[in-house]
Amino acid sequence: MMQPEQLHTIIAAGLPCEHLQVIGDGQHFEALIVSAEFIGMSRVQRQQRVNAVLRGHFNSGELHALSMKTQTPEEWSATRG
Repeated sequence: MMQPEQLHTIIAAGLPCEHLQVIGDGQHFEALIVSAEFIGMSRVQRQQRVNAVLRGHFNSGELHALSMKTQTPEEWSATRG
């Protein structure tokens, strides 16, 4: 069973993140991913980029479900006030 810390490490290794938060129960996870790499990408393209990093873990069944919120640094800054 994958732990949130492991998922955090995998995402951070495959995608440069300004901020990354992962919570979950070992099967279902939620992530807030802030990356400058998302600039100019649609929401779907951003999720595809993250899914590409995690593809092997989804394919093996090690990772079952991930709900993600993807933001650029500017978007994240604006939501934080």
